[in-house]
Amino acid sequence: MKLVFAGTPEVAVPALDALISAGRHEVAAVVTRPDAPAGRGRRLVASPVAERAEEAGIEVLKPVRPRDEDFLARLREIAPDCCPVVAYGALLPKTALDIPARGWVNLHFSLLPAWRGAAPVQHAVMAGDEVTGASTFLIEEGLDSGPVYGVLTEEVRPTDTSGDVLTRLAFAGAGLLAATMDGIEDGTLHAVPQPEEGVTLAPKITVEDAQVQWSAPALRVDRVVRGCTPAPGAWTLFRRERLKLIQAVPVLDRADLAPGELSASKNNVYVGTGSHAVELLWVQPQGKKPMRAADWARGVRIAPGELIGV
Repeated sequence: MKLVFAGTPEVAVPALDALISAGRHEVAAVVTRPDAPAGRGRRLVASPVAERAEEAGIEVLKPVRPRDEDFLARLREIAPDCCPVVAYGALLPKTALDIPARGWVNLHFSLLPAWRGAAPVQHAVMAGDEVTGASTFLIEEGLDSGPVYGVLTEEVRPTDTSGDVLTRLAFAGAGLLAATMDGIEDGTLHAVPQPEEGVTLAPKITVEDAQVQWSAPALRVDRVVRGCTPAPGAWTLFRRERLKLIQAVPVLDRADLAPGELSASKNNVYVGTGSHAVELLWVQPQGKKPMRAADWARGVRIAPGELIGV
């Protein structure tokens, strides 16, 4: 088939690589988000998918909006059979959906109909799911509601961050997407409607969502920290400045601290929660690099009974 691949972030690159290296289908073009400012100088930088496509000599389309007529006209000229999608990052209008004969097929990082939306892996980790996965489905106008071609499962390990799970799914899902393209092309794969039961939503995690509530149980604190790592990053307040929490683990044998109460020794930093304590392992003070929590605590000289999060 002639394909036009749509994707933007690093997590989409393994799927593009899989389609290019397999060689069975022609990747005629790539659709990605426009260059965005990055770094301290806020210099415009191409997306990871755009960079990979350019390396491979593939045409790159960067519409500001997928409904722009210039983009739609070029897509019609290319006349793709199918458009595989991984984390493109923009809503596709019906005028675009109607162009490829076999539609747009999305690789979504959940077991649909669970966790429809922008942040499925983060929500799965924060909800305490023990198993998640990836699905390929035919895009329709509803939110991740189209019929499913294929699925794979992935264990969520007790210490996994959302970044850990997403990295594994990106590579496993690349193979699933390539196999889905093959099955569509040879007629051996047919999309099955999603069940009406079991629908959960996974909207984008905001900075406000990532603020740790120390009155919550330690298990919830652990899930928020892991689910928000690496982005947007779990955080709390310490002496009126934001402190990013990179790694924290529940400590089942310590329940003597009030919610938000700090206790620091030479090598350990504990914080009370609504149940037992958590130990902070890695933090990032505002305007500084990540550091071990014990080194941070020595530098700030925590007072007895001092609270975090207020």
